Amino acid sequence: MYYVQKKIEISACHRLDLDYESKCTRVHGHNWIIIVYCRSEKLDRNGMVIDFSEIKRLIKEPLDHRILNDVLPFNPTAENLARWCVERVPYCYKATVQESEGNIATYEVDGVE
Repeated sequence: MYYVQKKIEISACHRLDLDYESKCTRVHGHNWIIIVYCRSEKLDRNGMVIDFSEIKRLIKEPLDHRILNDVLPFNPTAENLARWCVERVPYCYKATVQESEGNIATYEVDGVE
């Protein structure tokens, strides 16, 4: 099995739609750190699981310097963003999203080839 990971930093803001009182329901920003993990039993014809620049294009381009509520069709929690990354990037089985120093969410699936 071959494994690759790509670390991406984006600057973006969001507000959370919550069913309780929280300052996070107001628009606020983060310098997010996203790590995307991919794996495959075989390499492509170029000798890669996936090109690192393709991962960057799929994750950074739609999110960087954006209001996440405007570009994502879900409540933009770190957990939901991690799942979105896994679903968006080929061969991705796990993503970790850090929205601040101590707040990190991970989404992982099994069975990615």
